[in-house]
Amino acid sequence: MIMNYDQDLQNYFEADTPETVIAWALQQWGSRLGFCTSFQAEGMVLIDMASKMKADIRVFTIDTGRLHQETYAFMDQVRKHYGIDIQVYFPDLLQVESMVSTQGANLFYDSVASRTTCCNVRKVAPLRRALEGLDAWVVGLRRDQGESRRGIRKVDTDYEHDGLVKISPLADWTRDEVWSYIKTHNVPQHPLYAQGYTSIGCAPCTRAIQPGEDIRAGRWWWEATTHKECGLHYAPETGSYGCQLELLVEKRAS
Repeated sequence: MIMNYDQDLQNYFEADTPETVIAWALQQWGSRLGFCTSFQAEGMVLIDMASKMKADIRVFTIDTGRLHQETYAFMDQVRKHYGIDIQVYFPDLLQVESMVSTQGANLFYDSVASRTTCCNVRKVAPLRRALEGLDAWVVGLRRDQGESRRGIRKVDTDYEHDGLVKISPLADWTRDEVWSYIKTHNVPQHPLYAQGYTSIGCAPCTRAIQPGEDIRAGRWWWEATTHKECGLHYAPETGSYGCQLELLVEKRAS
């Protein structure tokens, strides 16, 4: 019997440690499991955990063409530190040319709609290519990162990306737990954290925060909305792939 979708996820993954979830995912999908990272603290924790379990983990990142120079340097550092390949996906050149020609290089400052257009071209479209050939992907989302992420599950079906399984092993971790792991295990840190950044993305769209500001205040700080998402991560909606993940959970229980 296939158990209730929502209850299964809570019962079988909510109490699991990140290492347990990652180990299960690696065993389940192997080379068809991808670790998506922008080299922020959470992504580095996941890479560190996974690299201790499997030498040739599949790691990928999106290079929007507007990243901080520090991110490029840190990417090379991570590659050498863990001895891993990092697959880099770029936006489509013609799409970028068309967007910049008609709306300007800094269109994201004009409106939320324009910023969303830029994110779609530079982030969302390359991500779809990055996910081709994968059955599941691992991300560093946490529930306390903002209101839009409160309902994140550790394992869920990604309806935005053809029903891939989306895994957030750190969903129930706090920021303090992330940094405790980094310090305990000597995980490499992105250099911008030392400059007051708490959310690191494209150079024009992220800044260091001031004392007392929310941890995501430095991302798209000119926008009034509290729901600041680039489109890479959406809240799951009901759809036709629920049964697929139910079967995975049932298989794990057997």
